[in-house]
Amino acid sequence: MDKWSELLLGLILVIVPIVIAFYSQSWGAWDFWSAAWNFFKGGLFWVVVMVGVLFILLGISDLKG
Repeated sequence: MDKWSELLLGLILVIVPIVIAFYSQSWGAWDFWSAAWNFFKGGLFWVVVMVGVLFILLGISDLKG
């Protein structure tokens, strides 16, 4: 991937889960009662955010090089 697409994908993967997590409280779309499901959602959120941070770091690294 080129540096700009890595940065763009990274920003999308960081911002979108945060926005979804913020607005899901009022929508009730993620309002499930299972503790296992809540654990899975939390884990999925952090995995997506960390992949986004990885893409941002790769994009910054490509900008420097």
